[in-house]
Amino acid sequence: MTSPTAKSHRGTSARHRRRRNVSRAAPKRRWSHAVNEHSDAMDIEHDIFKKGNASQIAASLKHSSTTSRRRKGTPLQSAMSMLNFYINRAGRNLPKERRDTLQSAKRELRAAFGRKP
Repeated sequence: MTSPTAKSHRGTSARHRRRRNVSRAAPKRRWSHAVNEHSDAMDIEHDIFKKGNASQIAASLKHSSTTSRRRKGTPLQSAMSMLNFYINRAGRNLPKERRDTLQSAKRELRAAFGRKP
């Protein structure tokens, strides 16, 4: 005769197998979009990180950070924060060429604010 423990293990593993085989579509969560919309993050140009070169990105971020009333820090801090936020959220999905462009946008941004690149 099997022990109660053996029965519970058998039932659990069978249930586990059934769950594993069921394919469910994961809901799309866009918390990073909500951060940009509802937090005190500054207003930026739509899709600025996806298009343009480093100097265009830096110029747009500088303009947005100096005119925004929704920022917490200095204009440079806010602009750099938004750029880093995008880079970090993109993660491994960001192509190397685009990552290099965004890294050079950081240097351009520092230069635009009169800081050492």
